[in-house]
Amino acid sequence: MPATGANKTSPPPSAKRLLPWLVAVAFFMESLDTTILNTAVPVVSHALAVTPLSMKSVLASYTLSLAVFIPISGWVADRYGTRRVFASAIGLFTLGSVLCGLSSNIHLLVACRVLQGCGGAMMVPVGRLTLVRTFAKSELVRAMSFVAIPSLIGPMLGPIAGGLIVAYLHWRAIFFVNLPIGVAGLVLVYLHLPDYRETNVKPLDIVGLILFGSGVALLSYVLEIFGEHTLSTGEVLGLLAISLALLSGYGLHATRTPYPLLDMALFKVRTFAAAVSGSFFTRLGIGGVPFLLPLLYQVGLGFTPVQSGLLIMPQAFAAMATKAFLPRILNRVGYRAVLISNTVILGLLLMLFATIGRGTPLWLIVVQAVCYGTLTSLQYTSMNTLVYADVPAAKTSGASSLASTMQQLSVSFGVAAAGLVTVFFIPGSLRNNPGEMLHGLHLAFLVLGGFTVLSTFVFRRLKSDDGADETQTKTSMLAESPALVGAGQNAVK
Repeated sequence: MPATGANKTSPPPSAKRLLPWLVAVAFFMESLDTTILNTAVPVVSHALAVTPLSMKSVLASYTLSLAVFIPISGWVADRYGTRRVFASAIGLFTLGSVLCGLSSNIHLLVACRVLQGCGGAMMVPVGRLTLVRTFAKSELVRAMSFVAIPSLIGPMLGPIAGGLIVAYLHWRAIFFVNLPIGVAGLVLVYLHLPDYRETNVKPLDIVGLILFGSGVALLSYVLEIFGEHTLSTGEVLGLLAISLALLSGYGLHATRTPYPLLDMALFKVRTFAAAVSGSFFTRLGIGGVPFLLPLLYQVGLGFTPVQSGLLIMPQAFAAMATKAFLPRILNRVGYRAVLISNTVILGLLLMLFATIGRGTPLWLIVVQAVCYGTLTSLQYTSMNTLVYADVPAAKTSGASSLASTMQQLSVSFGVAAAGLVTVFFIPGSLRNNPGEMLHGLHLAFLVLGGFTVLSTFVFRRLKSDDGADETQTKTSMLAESPALVGAGQNAVK
């Protein structure tokens, strides 16, 4: 019989030993998938006979799918049980990966990435929910710290792994690497994963899901096709108006339903509103950098995929190496000072990427990558932990769900915005010209850097003592990679 969240049975010792490994493998699959494709973008675009900038839809569709389906992951797990949902999530993610590898054109690839994102949206949150319900509080910190390691290793391995695969194998192998891991995970899940479910499940906000999901999907589509002349200006404006109407309709609906998909009332908490809004606008500026850098290195500068991956790796190394020091910086300086100053410096650093050209020394590119990795690590840690500073314990689940959803939306829109800005500066007939591409990418980095600097004004709402009560343990637990922070907690009751 499955255990309920209110009256759970203790799993056998073997299950408790293997559970962190099972969840860690799922985290690794997702964190690797978010970075391994970036380095291969120029090669995949050439194989599918599209311009490199067209690949932004492949990257954005995955994160958009995460944003749409993460809010319902907790409800699905409570309704159908953690074992069944976690296994289904791994199966869906693996199936989506295989289908991506078999795709013959970019439209099929985008559709399969959406399917893959549906699985990923359930995988991480339900995995963490199972950990929370299995381990006592005294054991939970160690378990959470263990499963967080893959989310840091994945971004380090992803760029170079993607470069090696497209250089010595075939780009389709990027997606096939998930097949053996997924199959092994399915077997172990059915054998060892505890099955928790709730006896009294709140009704799912279906109307909210339709309004919110269709609104953000349509808005993302408008950002994708804007500037590509596939639709007239009137048609684009019409679609934009419909998407904004749908999202406004959800906002109105959320205030009138007892169990909204996303609790918008949380924005009344000042620190939460500043952290989530600031995170959203900041990520609009920096969210497209993983998409732009491989284009800069490979298309603009002529580096190979392997060389491109090696140049991106220092960012992840720096981010991981500085994690231990970040809580001390926050405790000493404070959230307001850190977020305002770090956001400005981060924006200026983005602008410095516009100075990288064919004559730039490699050591200088590596130094910029290390600085960027360090600053983004501090930025994500600060924003992700401040979210919970003043949120009541009873609202933590809803806060995490809303924050992680907004985070995924900003990453998706960030990729679309980066591509849109680059397209704006490069005429359609010159998008395969390395010189013009380099010039357009430089201008894109300048624009995105300037936007990042402007996002600093959102953090001015903070007070100097905001977040002072946050403990170092809580900061350390939540200071994880941007792709995963908060996503796993939205189902925790």
